[in-house]
Amino acid sequence: MKIIGIEPKNFKTHVFSAFKLPRLAMPLLGTILKNKGYKVKLFLEEWVPINESIVKEADVVMISTITTTANRAYQLADYYKNKYKKIIIIGGPHASFLPEEALLHADFVIRGEGEKSLLKLIERIEKGSNDFSSIPNLSYKKDGIFYHNPLDKTFVDLDILPIPDFTLVEGYDPKKLKIYPIFTSRGCPYNCIFCAVVPMFGRKYRFRSKELVIEELKTVKKGQHVFFYDDNFAADINRLKVLLEEMIKMNFKGTWSAQVRIDVYKDKELLELMKRSNCTMLYIGFESINPETLKFFKKGITPEQIREGIEIIHKYNIKIHGMFVIGADTDTRESVLATLDFSKRMKIDSVQFLILTPVPGSKLFQEFLKDGRIFTTNWDYYDGHHVVFYPKNMSPFDLQKLAFKLFKGFYSYKSALRYLLKFDLAHATIHFLGTKLTKKGEKERKEFLRTLSKI
Repeated sequence: MKIIGIEPKNFKTHVFSAFKLPRLAMPLLGTILKNKGYKVKLFLEEWVPINESIVKEADVVMISTITTTANRAYQLADYYKNKYKKIIIIGGPHASFLPEEALLHADFVIRGEGEKSLLKLIERIEKGSNDFSSIPNLSYKKDGIFYHNPLDKTFVDLDILPIPDFTLVEGYDPKKLKIYPIFTSRGCPYNCIFCAVVPMFGRKYRFRSKELVIEELKTVKKGQHVFFYDDNFAADINRLKVLLEEMIKMNFKGTWSAQVRIDVYKDKELLELMKRSNCTMLYIGFESINPETLKFFKKGITPEQIREGIEIIHKYNIKIHGMFVIGADTDTRESVLATLDFSKRMKIDSVQFLILTPVPGSKLFQEFLKDGRIFTTNWDYYDGHHVVFYPKNMSPFDLQKLAFKLFKGFYSYKSALRYLLKFDLAHATIHFLGTKLTKKGEKERKEFLRTLSKI
């Protein structure tokens, strides 16, 4: 049986446009199927266009989608289903929370973690069976009725999952993969109202054994950068310390970065281990410096902790990518602009100012939908760069303009030149790319801005 896997592309300019990193779901699922003897070919649209002649020969097309790529996923599903009569399976966060929407375009939807369910479904399809009632996490439509099988109550054991085989991806070139993606855990003990990680992967924090992570790290080439895909790399501090100690023992030759909470600054031993294991940057979700907004988001941190944390982390020569979210009910124009001043004053190395986005699966989506505050469900706009709801203290138009102002206030060719004159090539490059993407994104969103001005 021939199986094609597709990760659709978000064609708009976004905060990660300069770094075309793949999500790991498709390479991981493809590897599992390959190890069971199936012929698998994967397409990550961020890397190369889909080769239609290869898709024509497939028996099954599986597509993984997040909210911002949902429209593209549905377009591809409709095309391959109608033109080539392919069996379509859709998975990923967006389809997990809106399975009946996805089933308008697909034969099957796998909700939540798909590793166990996908294999059972493929085996059932291969046998020609029409009975799918026993497959957990599966949604399908039969005789006009939607069926949603119960979720598997036992989460996937991460230690039985293989190392993703990127050679299955069309256009893969190990020399061009400058940033190697690795995941070491799933789940998060926190539950921010705008996040869908807990509904998708659970609150229980599960992780791969240090032996398996080290085994994968040994495949990393000297000088290559590793980005750990964990939603919260430091959710279990003691476990992380053990892993970093192992990286130091193996004399890890690359560099690495990951997403963490600002709380890590309180543990000096952890920061020392990060430095010694070649951590170059931490991606930290500050979200805001407004105390009321931090409470609104249920972040469990204070502005004082953010300030202190930045200062201490920088002392260990670790750069910080600060992630802020604007547009909360507690935000005002003044508090949002204060975020820009704070970012520059604290010399945060790079930033992203994303507009609050009520993605399906989050508490925010449920609340805003119930209150009639969402004015568009065109999923193309759910990328953190477009206002899709009615803010409380300003108009959608004003919030959109503020987002432009923040990015332009932080990134400029002047700031890039300033770093270049200090012979800081890394910062100069970041600010140059940030400026370029900001200008391109603002140009793309001119028509959208005109639409907002009429709301």
